[in-house]
Amino acid sequence: MADFSEKFNIYFSAFEDYLNESFTADNMKVGSEGAAEMFEAMDYSLRNGGKRIRPVLVLAFCEACGGDYKEALPFALGAEMIHTYSLIHDDLPCMDNDDMRRGKPSNHKVFGYPQALLAGDGLLTLAFEIFSSCSLSAEKRIEGVKILAESAGFRGMIAGQAMDMKNESGNPSFDTVKKTDALKTGELIKAASLLGCVAAGADEEQKEAAREYSLKVGLAFQILDDILDVTSASEDLGKPAGSDIRNDKVTYVSLLGVDGARSLARSLTDEAVKALDVFDNKGGFLKQLALNLADRKK
Repeated sequence: MADFSEKFNIYFSAFEDYLNESFTADNMKVGSEGAAEMFEAMDYSLRNGGKRIRPVLVLAFCEACGGDYKEALPFALGAEMIHTYSLIHDDLPCMDNDDMRRGKPSNHKVFGYPQALLAGDGLLTLAFEIFSSCSLSAEKRIEGVKILAESAGFRGMIAGQAMDMKNESGNPSFDTVKKTDALKTGELIKAASLLGCVAAGADEEQKEAAREYSLKVGLAFQILDDILDVTSASEDLGKPAGSDIRNDKVTYVSLLGVDGARSLARSLTDEAVKALDVFDNKGGFLKQLALNLADRKK
């Protein structure tokens, strides 16, 4: 566990240092008044903590595939920008209408609805600018852009969000909820894992293992979110607890109960760990990451 924590902190710190060094007004060429206002709103949410799971996955898979994780830092930043944009939009009144995110007021509560909407758009588009201009080879940059666009686009994460909103006014089945979460949550986790593979020049067997791992981990992650919504306090979650119940939302807990949901999360985690066998001893950190995510308390 000590080795895992140490390695996690290495990845986490490397990402935070890269974020602090690269995401500045000067580096982002903030010039006009409008751009400055947008940068402030984007910066607010991008630096508002979080587990940084997606950047860590990018770096960890890069190293597991034999690459230098530092070369994957631009991909890690772009993936986190996409994740942050999705959270800003997810909190808007037209979506989940949440006032808190990670223990702080949501972006639209600080900057207003229009600015929050545009801040999300800004992070979305900036991610692709970073991908296209980083120092990786042209082939890797093109593949990275394709992976991120597909996972975050209308067939991926956005489709999941659309399904999630539709589910709120109906009575979705277990399979529908599972498909929704595979798109809404799992697709970007899959993208992060594959981006690390691409940065390292991984082979197809490694990429397929990354897909299998990330989709299982992504689904288990969402199941734990549903469980924590009914078992944790708001101060632990950093956002209002019990919102699923108040909104009569169909979740894994409402479908399976807490124990059933936990059992499913454990099963998915076991499958994710098994998928890493192709990496031999280089998959140790990723195996422990899956286990830790399945046992998290917030």
